[in-house]
Amino acid sequence: MSANVSQTIILGSRGSDLARAQTAMVAKALQQAWPELEIKLEILQTLGDERSTNGGEPLDPRAGRKGLFTGEIERVLAAGGIDVAVHSAKDLPSDTAPGLELRSVLPRALADDLLIARVPGGLAVLRPTAVVATGSVRRQHQLRWKRPAIQLVNLRGNVPTRLRKLTTNEWDAIVLARAGVERLGYDLSAGSFSFEGLPLFAEVLPQDEFLPAGGQGVIALQLRRDDEKIKALVDRINHEETFHCLRAEREFLRLLQGDCDSPVGVRATITGQTMKLRAQVFEAGNSDPRVGEVAGSFAHGVEALAAELLEQINGG
Repeated sequence: MSANVSQTIILGSRGSDLARAQTAMVAKALQQAWPELEIKLEILQTLGDERSTNGGEPLDPRAGRKGLFTGEIERVLAAGGIDVAVHSAKDLPSDTAPGLELRSVLPRALADDLLIARVPGGLAVLRPTAVVATGSVRRQHQLRWKRPAIQLVNLRGNVPTRLRKLTTNEWDAIVLARAGVERLGYDLSAGSFSFEGLPLFAEVLPQDEFLPAGGQGVIALQLRRDDEKIKALVDRINHEETFHCLRAEREFLRLLQGDCDSPVGVRATITGQTMKLRAQVFEAGNSDPRVGEVAGSFAHGVEALAAELLEQINGG
């Protein structure tokens, strides 16, 4: 397939600074692959965005994020209003919406979590009853596991809003995804950065203890399953290693019947032809997670590895 001037692709995205930055990365990759392609951007307001900006009542976290941060974008995509939905992969439920598919991903960013605090030293120097804010059920369980006396506060909003809340509340720290902070241009190389003139200190939390959410650090492109022309365009920018890892993580979550708000960490990595898949599953009333790790060839699909990991996690 060859792109020409008459070809246009419409990317759909949320309106947050991070969503716009990630969509700009997709547009740049597409433009490099197809120099004559015309790229348009459609900003969509989601229910989750409305709740965050208008101070609406929080929804039951057991409902997951489907219908909050992704549902409206998926509806517009299915109706033909956009050609490609640009998502943070960790926000997507493990079951794909009917008629749609995740087709392509950009290379994965660093998938770590960050503890961002007012003082240097990281988690080790926080007082035993430190107040730490996070909106992630997984991170809440991980923090309680490592620091049982810690006080947890729910945290909502986009990345700048969350950073601002840290500087204006009597909190000790917040936890954010490293990928989102760095994609917004904050330089973490020195272990600190400035936000609105105030110094903040960042510690990369070890993945052995703070295993990230499935899909964390991945920008995923979703499109209509029957749209062959758009498939041909996005296939050229797909990063295969990241795509295989995302499929493995999502398959494990699907088998576990977990979604993005479940207290589950799962991470796939590839070395040569071998994939390693790790998981960490928390349960209410039990501070210690169930953990598992499997490794094997992914050449014929990732389903077998995900099923093996689930069996191990469940004590099989």
